[in-house]
Amino acid sequence: MYRDLSAEELAARLGTNDVPLVLDVRERDEFATWSIPGALNIPIGELEAKIGELPHGREVVTVCASGNRSSAAAAALARAGWHVANLAGGMPAWGAVYDSVTLELAGVTVVQVRRRGKGCLSYLIGADGEAFVIDPSLALDLYRELAAEHEWRIARVFDTHLHADHVSGARALAEAVGASLHLNPADDFAFAYERLADGDRFELSGGEHFGVAALHTPGHTRGSTVYFVADRAVLTGDTLLVDGVGRPDLAERAVEFARNLYHSLKEKVLVLPEDALVLPAHYGDAVVVRPDEPVGARLATLRSQLAPLSLPEEEFVAWATERSTPRPPNYAAIIRANAAGSELPPSVLSRLELGPNRCSA
Repeated sequence: MYRDLSAEELAARLGTNDVPLVLDVRERDEFATWSIPGALNIPIGELEAKIGELPHGREVVTVCASGNRSSAAAAALARAGWHVANLAGGMPAWGAVYDSVTLELAGVTVVQVRRRGKGCLSYLIGADGEAFVIDPSLALDLYRELAAEHEWRIARVFDTHLHADHVSGARALAEAVGASLHLNPADDFAFAYERLADGDRFELSGGEHFGVAALHTPGHTRGSTVYFVADRAVLTGDTLLVDGVGRPDLAERAVEFARNLYHSLKEKVLVLPEDALVLPAHYGDAVVVRPDEPVGARLATLRSQLAPLSLPEEEFVAWATERSTPRPPNYAAIIRANAAGSELPPSVLSRLELGPNRCSA
């Protein structure tokens, strides 16, 4: 017999010493479009012929688009003697999984919220009963629950930029909790909000600084903005990631945006303290996510590891504009939803954004 495994349990085991073998039995084109990091792909039609290739020493978790093919694969593996579980709900369940990790920075608490199947990161920054939320998704209850756990009132909500691969929950969260909403007007939004400007600074009630200080960083989008927290961490959105930089080609003006991104990185981000902790808005499949560690890296580490950061301007522009990858699914519809504050039902919005992160170069 096999058991059903929740997506939450699978997420908790990845990045630990108890990692199962994730066996994706979808067709190769489905797998290539979106998969769980580290998964092995054997289409169900080929499983019987290749079943002997699977190790017996660890649990196998079968995955498919909805749970039907993976249930059949799990049953076959169980009959053949494998220790096996089936991912209940398939890839949509994986796409809806969140977890979080907490770190302390000079009196400020930072909660990193990870949407594991999407590679999206968002943040609560809190001290002395008050919190700011940055880049929230549509899982509004999660942010309210985390704030309640810390006895925080959500006072302000921010986005780092106009997102293209997932639907922002910033406007909805601000309205739900009575917080002010802060966005950069260089990105086009068609609803009311507080306009961010270079040099703006915002203090938590405890007196620690969460500031936007001359950190308007156009490149990934016109309005991309990074947030420097307590002089210790920088929330870089999609400007700088732990595994690359934000792609500049989503607005059809790749050369212009790549040049802007180069100057934003050189003049706004890389001049920050070397020991600043970079906390991005996205991460790719190659990044190992551990339950007890935030997805992030010291600025000095990224400077030494990411080759594009050391390129001269013209080489950087050429590199960034030549790395063409598929745009996020439903890109245009997601942009419209985020720019206009779509009133579409949450179920429709969640289907729009199903799939991986495609916002890095």
